[in-house]
Amino acid sequence: MIGRIREWHDQRRIRQRGLEALWQRQVPQMAWLQRYGEAQRARIGAMAQRFMVRKHMLGGAGFAVTEGMRMHVAALAVVPVLELGLHWYRDWNAVVLYEGAFIPGHDWQDETGVVHVSDAPLTGEAWMQGPVILSWEDVLASDEPDNAGYNVVIHEMAHKLDMCGPGGANGAPPLHRGMDPKRWHDVMQTAWNELERAEASGTPLPLDPYGLEDAGEFFAVLSECFFDAPGHLASHWPDVYAQLALFYRQDPLQAWGRGEAQAQV
Repeated sequence: MIGRIREWHDQRRIRQRGLEALWQRQVPQMAWLQRYGEAQRARIGAMAQRFMVRKHMLGGAGFAVTEGMRMHVAALAVVPVLELGLHWYRDWNAVVLYEGAFIPGHDWQDETGVVHVSDAPLTGEAWMQGPVILSWEDVLASDEPDNAGYNVVIHEMAHKLDMCGPGGANGAPPLHRGMDPKRWHDVMQTAWNELERAEASGTPLPLDPYGLEDAGEFFAVLSECFFDAPGHLASHWPDVYAQLALFYRQDPLQAWGRGEAQAQV
């Protein structure tokens, strides 16, 4: 009953804001969306509209955010939860968009208890039970052909999914029934070790080395690659690809290859 009432409220607000018409206008402007078949694009659009009425999206540092920008972000944001549901994005309600890279206005504490002040510009950030913060320039950069595997929205949404598990963003999101936590750990650890060896030896890396920052970043960078360059990930680490396909309940390679809506894993 509660779910149906919420759905009714969502649809009412969607109609009031004219989001269906907005979606139709925005589709041609999102090159990445053309990878999917018509039916799956429609599902992404429907979920993106619900995301827009459930999350506040506002500009940081005076940046003017349009409804088109909100729809663009929403469409990317729902891709990871297309088969999981928007309830995976519970416990937070805001997206903040800066025009470009931003400097976080907060300190952080390392494992030894030392407090640091960060002044390095960021392209994205996800707070535990807080907002997702994004650089609009980098949202747009993910649509450029030379940036395959780079997607700041999916990266930060992966952090949010990771935070649904115990311990925060630690590379161990809550796995579905039937998934083997030991298998997950072993596959991810093997890939991590291979990436470390590749970086140390100066050989070409199969993944952005930023993933070696910590286990949470590793999961987020892998998720970017899974959705934005699935062939690359599957060719280098098929076991990692298979685990992510089980977790996200999607198979981008199959979906893109046949141009059809619902990928089956």
